Amino acid sequence: MNGESPVSIEQSKGGSEARQDQIGTKETIPAAVAAELAAIRKEIAELRAQVPEDRAALVVFSGDLDRAIAAFVIATGAAAAGLETTLFFTFWGLSILKKKNGAAISKRDLMQKMFAMMTPSSSESLGVSKMNYFGIGATMLRTMMKKQQVASLEDLIELARELGVRIIGCTMSMDVMGIDKAELFDGIELGGVATFMGEAARARVSLFI
Repeated sequence: MNGESPVSIEQSKGGSEARQDQIGTKETIPAAVAAELAAIRKEIAELRAQVPEDRAALVVFSGDLDRAIAAFVIATGAAAAGLETTLFFTFWGLSILKKKNGAAISKRDLMQKMFAMMTPSSSESLGVSKMNYFGIGATMLRTMMKKQQVASLEDLIELARELGVRIIGCTMSMDVMGIDKAELFDGIELGGVATFMGEAARARVSLFI
């Protein structure tokens, strides 16, 4: 009709698909759009890096029995709730990690030996932060906890290790106070402030005890 040659439906369809294929192969993302997408992806990656993870990081500075108990109650609770938990022990807190009747270290200097004599020899020798009265307060606290069937500090330490809590001893504090790794529980990690900050920077919960 009207001088036009008839075209079959199949021919028309085939030609349309061919044109679409040609268009598809020639289509490219404009350079400006590609640059904007790259910037958006970079910004999203930076935001993701800033979002806290399901972690808890605690610094244990105190060597007091009651504060040590509080630290391990929080740590075991966090670990049980699914948070990757880290305890970083520094200065007086290192006494909590000492083994009972640990090996005597001969390479200490005079002041380090005095420190060793004046600081608790293990978690069982810790005093309380208030009303210690030469150890009577600590004995009373342990007795009351046992009466109320509350887990002891030593039980909490064992539980924390079973739950996978990461326990780190501060190497700088150990050097200053003359504490050797052999004096600490087996399996304790050693690290400096950078090790702890790597954990704390990603943690939802950070505490100083």
